[in-house]
Amino acid sequence: MCREYDYKKVILGLSGGVDSTAAALILQKQGYEVVGLYFNVLGCFCMNYEENINRGKTKAQETADRLGIRLIFKDLSEEFDRKVVEPFCNDYLHGRTPNPCIICNPEIKFKALIDAADEEGAYYIATGHYAGTWQDSESGLWYIKKAANSRKDQSYMLYRLGQDVISRLIMPLESYESKEEIRELARTCNTGNSEDKDSQEICFIDSSDTYIDFLKRKGYSAPEGDFTDSAGNVLGRHKGICAYTIGQRKGLGIALGRPAFVTEIDSENNRVVLGNNEDLFTCKVMSTGNILCKEVSEVTAKIRYTAPAAKANLTFDSRGIITAHFIEPQRASTPGQSIVFYDGDIVIGGGFIV
Repeated sequence: MCREYDYKKVILGLSGGVDSTAAALILQKQGYEVVGLYFNVLGCFCMNYEENINRGKTKAQETADRLGIRLIFKDLSEEFDRKVVEPFCNDYLHGRTPNPCIICNPEIKFKALIDAADEEGAYYIATGHYAGTWQDSESGLWYIKKAANSRKDQSYMLYRLGQDVISRLIMPLESYESKEEIRELARTCNTGNSEDKDSQEICFIDSSDTYIDFLKRKGYSAPEGDFTDSAGNVLGRHKGICAYTIGQRKGLGIALGRPAFVTEIDSENNRVVLGNNEDLFTCKVMSTGNILCKEVSEVTAKIRYTAPAAKANLTFDSRGIITAHFIEPQRASTPGQSIVFYDGDIVIGGGFIV
């Protein structure tokens, strides 16, 4: 590993999309030497993987050529399968709804960026995320903070990043208040991708694929079982617990003559519990696997990426479990998803909902 860093050189995660392209343009204007990093995570378990790999790599290279920067390519598919895809599959089979990006960011994406930066002698790494960083002058600790664009803010996704990453991280889109500003920057520089749509949520599941078919190709199966109400009365048959998530209403394949929502997934007894919308609300959310930069009792917290932050008080127990007591009830707290804690605009930690 190179110990003498160049502080004007940065390794940028470059997908070829408009956000990472705009990040490169901003960094170049700021005087940085930008080197792009494109990594493949798709393995043979993914539908159309060869076609998607070639398309993604070609797009990233074409973008790098337009920007006049060098592009590094790394194949991380085996590591990604082991650290992200396998836990993703296991979570679904145990009635949880995982967010693979939460694991990928520290274990794959940002690790690859840091490794490439060390190899290239660059101090900084960068991405096109809508978020920022902030250093506490008293403690010296670095934090992820919210972006100016509240609709696109991705700070929730980055809560598990460590000090070794955040302290070297630049996110140039932090202060841009709208996606249109980013697109206009790309238009002005004729990068050819200014109108590209935002990427899909889960990169390794093709838009033409389904979760169930993906799990089957990976060798997993989820047997059919019973829909029940909260009292255990059988209402019908479900097609495997991996097909459902807490709060789901559509696609249940059951007619009860009234709106029905998934309120619980009981993997031990292979049953999916249905109830009313009111049954989905709770003021208490517990989490494990928590990371916490500082211990405070009053926070705002998000129980999913798209949820608004809400006021909560935190309590801690000897098992490492944090309980968030919300002032207002929260809808569809979902095991496997993350709860993320904020102190103002600063991310102070989070964990996995149980």
